[in-house]
Amino acid sequence: MGLEGAVKHGYRKELEAIEDPAKRESAYKRLLDQAYEMGKATNMASYLEIDSVIDPADTRKWVMRGLKSVPPNFNGKEIPPFVDTW
Repeated sequence: MGLEGAVKHGYRKELEAIEDPAKRESAYKRLLDQAYEMGKATNMASYLEIDSVIDPADTRKWVMRGLKSVPPNFNGKEIPPFVDTW
């Protein structure tokens, strides 16, 4: 369900209580704007404890930095065992 449907269903009683259609539409748009503002990536990142929100233009740089941080292959030798911290 999109934000529009969530606002319509979540605030159904409040919106139905407004008799004037113009005021009801205005209240709906205000609630929808609030939902969009709360749903932005930077805002959600602060609630979900995401480490970083990167600009899509910087994605390649971040991916390459991550790949370069991995040690090179051991030339076909057996990879030493390790304990995954997760």
